[in-house]
Amino acid sequence: MSQELLPLGSVVYLQEGTEKLMIIGRGVIFRDNETGEQVYTDYMGCIFPNGINPDNTYFFNQENIDRVVFEGLKDEDEERFLQVYKEWEEKLDVPKKVVE
Repeated sequence: MSQELLPLGSVVYLQEGTEKLMIIGRGVIFRDNETGEQVYTDYMGCIFPNGINPDNTYFFNQENIDRVVFEGLKDEDEERFLQVYKEWEEKLDVPKKVVE
């Protein structure tokens, strides 16, 4: 699996997953229900093709992806986002959540 983030709109299967997830957010900071601490993950996704449901939003990281079914749009804006994201991540003082 590539270490470069996938674009928004990409559709993936997670390891041991049986439903497709569509990536709807990247670098999302949120309060972890398990620890109460602020954390971030590479991705936020929703079940495909159902779409966004506030009760069923999934947070996961690059290493949790088993297979890419569809890769979203990549253009010059996406390339710029990846550059800025990398810089943001290096300066971030919020821990990355380990998703198992």
